[in-house]
Amino acid sequence: MALHKKVDPRLKTNNDTGFGSNASNFGGRFINKDGTFNLRREGISVINKFSIYQRMLTMPRWKFIVVILIFYVIINVLFTLVYLFLGADQLQGIAATTEWAKLKDVFYFSTQTFTTLGYGRINPTGDGANIVSSLEALTGFLSFAIATGLIYGRFAKPKSYLAFSEHALISPYLGKTALMFRFATYKDNHTLTNVEIKVNIAMRVEENGDAQYKFYDLALERYKVDSLPMNWTVVHAITEGSPIYGFTKEDIIASDLEIYVLITAFDEVYSSPVLQRTSYTYQEMKFNAKFIPMYRESEDGKTTILEMHKLNEVIYLEPQTPATSG
Repeated sequence: MALHKKVDPRLKTNNDTGFGSNASNFGGRFINKDGTFNLRREGISVINKFSIYQRMLTMPRWKFIVVILIFYVIINVLFTLVYLFLGADQLQGIAATTEWAKLKDVFYFSTQTFTTLGYGRINPTGDGANIVSSLEALTGFLSFAIATGLIYGRFAKPKSYLAFSEHALISPYLGKTALMFRFATYKDNHTLTNVEIKVNIAMRVEENGDAQYKFYDLALERYKVDSLPMNWTVVHAITEGSPIYGFTKEDIIASDLEIYVLITAFDEVYSSPVLQRTSYTYQEMKFNAKFIPMYRESEDGKTTILEMHKLNEVIYLEPQTPATSG
């Protein structure tokens, strides 16, 4: 699809985004909404590209819990099978009379040995069972040490706790037109300091008959705030120096526009820097709309209340105006 508007070739492009320019080699958006890169690597072995530790630290909490439980069950089932292979007669204290009950007794003995709990009703008597139970106790020690490290790593990992508006807006602003979106911290008693933001815009342009992606830095109304106790509406005024100056809604769609957001800050709680990324595609942009205020004064007039449920609420303006200045 050809562009309806030409980008001013005098505008400076950003070549430090980490992405190339060949439009035919890209699929979908560059950055996912959660800040991860929309990228899959091929042509390398699983051992070289996959890190269990990193995966366990970054996977969702429910998946982490499921993986721990599955590992716990599987490892005990394996040891149970080994005990049964050696013979249940090498375990003293089994009172079960049926095969199923005997299987359960051996499994529970395995869990007690793995956790070094050991109630004492069942104990190994043969050399084989004693060797296996010793190895199982060692495996349990190592497993819980690794699990403790992973839980601590996940618990102590600094996070930005930022929530972004679902859409970016292009709307009238101070007699001009502006591109804007907003975000806020959503944890109580969690204030980021030295918050800096950088916004790039990616779009497909045609040069000498070839479609290429170009990346531009967007000039913002404000690049930095000392602290972020409330929400921050990021504003890019669409003036003659903007790469989308004169673009209509159709031009933005045709250019496959994507906004790339990078936020860095200092977290006082963890005393550590934090980073958060996100992006907005042209499909996640609204035109001729503005955000409604998301804070109010408390009834006693002594506190400001940040209404996080209004982060995505907008109102549409009438009459409809052009998408951008021009």
